[in-house]
Amino acid sequence: MQIGFFTMPLHPPGSDFTRTLDEDLEQIVFLDKLGFKEAWIGEHFTAGWENIPAPDLLIAKAIPLTQNIVLGIGVSCMPNHNPFVLAHRIAMLDHLAHGRFYWGVGAGSFVGDFQVFGINPKSGEQRTLTYEAVETVLKLWTDPKPGIYENKYWRFCVPEPQLDLGLGVHVKPYQKPHPPIAVAGISEGSYTLEIAGERDWIPMSINLVNQRILKTHWEAVERGAQRRGVVPDRSKWRVARDVYVAETTDQARHEALSGTLARDFESYFFKYVSKIRGTMDIFKSDPSVPDSSVTVEYLLDNLWIVGSPDDVAEKIRALYDYLGGFGVLLVMGHEWQPKEQWIRSMTLLVEEVMPRLADL
Repeated sequence: MQIGFFTMPLHPPGSDFTRTLDEDLEQIVFLDKLGFKEAWIGEHFTAGWENIPAPDLLIAKAIPLTQNIVLGIGVSCMPNHNPFVLAHRIAMLDHLAHGRFYWGVGAGSFVGDFQVFGINPKSGEQRTLTYEAVETVLKLWTDPKPGIYENKYWRFCVPEPQLDLGLGVHVKPYQKPHPPIAVAGISEGSYTLEIAGERDWIPMSINLVNQRILKTHWEAVERGAQRRGVVPDRSKWRVARDVYVAETTDQARHEALSGTLARDFESYFFKYVSKIRGTMDIFKSDPSVPDSSVTVEYLLDNLWIVGSPDDVAEKIRALYDYLGGFGVLLVMGHEWQPKEQWIRSMTLLVEEVMPRLADL
């Protein structure tokens, strides 16, 4: 098992945009030096909390500032993009990274983004559009046949090549046939993760769901893999969790509850999940728990991984064993305030916790 990072990111609405971009980049640079395997950056247009609309630009800036960490888009919300333009941007980014790049794809989930691009999420059309857009990008990378490509949301033309002038669709990714593709799942038995298993893509499980739902995520991957007659590789599975480490468990619990980790759930995730899903069930280890009992104290005991190095190692091992194994633990990004506490947490995770889990 390896360690990675996923940042949506999370900043209170109204935060100074320049400052938050600098801080997000600073986190990735530090984690590269610390030895994290990978870092994923989210994409949202209308989410004030998750304020990066162009993760490819942040990645492009991070490439020369980092040495080893693999940089990933998590994810390109396909209804937001013309696939012809996106195919070229992703291929170019792969070259800038010299292949140190993953590409996550998805339908997105923000109502505001759907409104911007004229998507009716209740119809499910965002999933159909996502499938069509991904397939179109892959065709442009492998066999860009001349002609009209269109659906109800986008239209473009691949021109006949003029070889004597060097004109035509020519930009292909650095990695062959393309960068590793990832998809993220939220819901119990996620159909999106079935597609990951069927297509041999990287399956990713979001930090907000309890381990009961996480288990159904791998079952979904297995169902998809069965359709192509293979056994899926658990080392590809990314599981995102909120992790915080301090010298003692009492100290870690106090700092988690009084810091940005608890703030982000109380001020954002609880409100968003309750309004969009109508229930807090994804947080619950026991579905019979009333929504009113889902507090940050409840998450501290039932969802987050918080404690001393010994306790955090024990909790990660217990999660690993319960799920049957996974390849990368993705630590969620929050504002590092106070900065020294988060630096210490990440350092303890790498230097004290991970050696205790070397056998996984």
